[in-house]
Amino acid sequence: MGTAMSKLTSKTAIITGGASGIGLAIASLFAREGAAVEILDRDVEEMNRAVQGISAAGGTAAAEICDVTDAAAVDAVVARIHARRGRIHILINNAGIAHVGNALTTTPEDFERVQRVNVFGAANCLRSTLKYMAAEGGGAIVNLASVVAVMGIPDRFAYATSKGAVLAMTYAVAKDFLDKGVRCNALLPGRVHTPFVDGFIAKNYPGREAEMFEKLSKTQPIGRMGAPGEIAAAALFLCSDDAAFITGTGLPVDGGTITIR
Repeated sequence: MGTAMSKLTSKTAIITGGASGIGLAIASLFAREGAAVEILDRDVEEMNRAVQGISAAGGTAAAEICDVTDAAAVDAVVARIHARRGRIHILINNAGIAHVGNALTTTPEDFERVQRVNVFGAANCLRSTLKYMAAEGGGAIVNLASVVAVMGIPDRFAYATSKGAVLAMTYAVAKDFLDKGVRCNALLPGRVHTPFVDGFIAKNYPGREAEMFEKLSKTQPIGRMGAPGEIAAAALFLCSDDAAFITGTGLPVDGGTITIR
């Protein structure tokens, strides 16, 4: 689908959690910019819809069911993608789950569940793709962290812990694979309006959806939630040659939340 001016022509991009929300926005934009998009997700219906949508718009996309917490499954899926495409140029570690609770109200089981997806899942995908990137001339990795990686917000004990780990992981990979041509950066989104957010509000604040949506929007200095496409645009920048001089960075895309709240 890409033209001569496209930023990701002939690149293969793996996007975890790419069937909905921010992941789908990234997958769609990357396909428009010429990438062959490989979506890893767990919802077959959403995956099929995403691939059909991208293909209908003229892009190249495929999807595979994958539980990122299963290291062997991730290895197998990434190997299949590599065999199919010949190279893996880009990894977007986007798959993640949230949790509401502080250090006293978060059960050990919930704490572990969040780390398994957000931290172990990201590590599994890094391990599987870096094997190829390091041996074949490098690549670009973007990990989805969060503003909570560097600032406190109420009742996000497990989630904040996981995103802090993702940011530290980003620094480690950037350092360790610099000489292999791999750039690794993180995005630190503020609150972004996705179906996930709508579901989160409906589950935790039944009957107060409109009130909570307004309240959560106003917690950000810019006065609104971000759009998935705005996060996707930042991911595109970090994965393109425009960001060739950028690695080991956590880029806030947060409406001023971290610095001017």
